[in-house]
Amino acid sequence: MSVTTSGLTAVRAGLLDYQAAWDEQRRLHEAVVAGEQGDTVLLLEHPSVYTAGKRTEPWDRPMDGTPVVDVDRGGKITWHGPGQLVGYPIVRLPDPVDVVAYVRRTEQLLIDVCAEFGLAAGRVEGRSGVWVPEDDRGPARKVAAIGIRVARGVTLHGFSINCDCDLGFFDRIVPCGIRDAGVTSLTAELGRPISVADVLPVVERHLPTLTRV
Repeated sequence: MSVTTSGLTAVRAGLLDYQAAWDEQRRLHEAVVAGEQGDTVLLLEHPSVYTAGKRTEPWDRPMDGTPVVDVDRGGKITWHGPGQLVGYPIVRLPDPVDVVAYVRRTEQLLIDVCAEFGLAAGRVEGRSGVWVPEDDRGPARKVAAIGIRVARGVTLHGFSINCDCDLGFFDRIVPCGIRDAGVTSLTAELGRPISVADVLPVVERHLPTLTRV
């Protein structure tokens, strides 16, 4: 299913293997670079998988031999799996390309999505992603992750937001290389079930934030 908003097409891809999603990203990227396709965002869930960005250290990886896919995005290691909504925007950035500004727009999209569900989340200086601030429940906790690559002015990879996933998968790694902070989900923070199906249309509604300059 595809939804087009403000010139940006969102494709609901369902549950998709990581390699298949990566192949589709690259296909779309070539089409957008060539001007054959407009800005497109893949929205999906992955079967359980760990992916390691360029800055992943050997000690960041799971110690139990769990398979890890090495990818060409920024950042360190993270987990994707059922109950987590993943977004891969393949969008052309305006000249001059400003990757930091694009990351900030992606963060704002996710902050606004959390707010719609009643969760106050925001940025943490020096850390990527979107965070629930420190409170009486514990230190700052990451609810959404961001990992971006830009090639020939068009983005690859993207974001993930934890809806009702099994947070135990993050216990095997140091998520995004940050040792003194936790990982959370909308369901864990709000104390009520929030599924990917609940979050999907809200994310779609906020996607124009990505291309708003």
